Amino acid sequence: MTPADNGIRANGNKSTATQARVDSWTWAVRLFKTRSAAAAACKGGHVRVNGVAAKPAQPVKPGDEVRIRVSGLERIVIVEQIVTKRVGAPIAAQCLIDRSPPPPSRELLAALPRRDRGSGRPTKRERRETDRLLGRTEE
Repeated sequence: MTPADNGIRANGNKSTATQARVDSWTWAVRLFKTRSAAAAACKGGHVRVNGVAAKPAQPVKPGDEVRIRVSGLERIVIVEQIVTKRVGAPIAAQCLIDRSPPPPSRELLAALPRRDRGSGRPTKRERRETDRLLGRTEE
């Protein structure tokens, strides 16, 4: 196997491959920490290529739009160049165009309503107190 087969030329430049697996490419350009995490995201329906849910082996080529849902946020990237071997951050940044929306502001996140612990289903004691208050007891 030559270095060009791995996705990198001997001098460090990107490969001339025309397409790559979506799980391999997203891992290579550092959108996921591990390739297995990239494959799991594909299997879970969190990766879309050109608007269609992607399986891990789906090929991507330059110009494709890849949408990834990670930690509740959506990343939208356009494939600029194909790499199949993990590369450094500066090279990875050249392989994609990031069209992701900006993350929500801290003020917006703080304003989201949160349920207090235990405020869901009432306990047995709370239910009995409510029944007494509303006069539904048989006492």
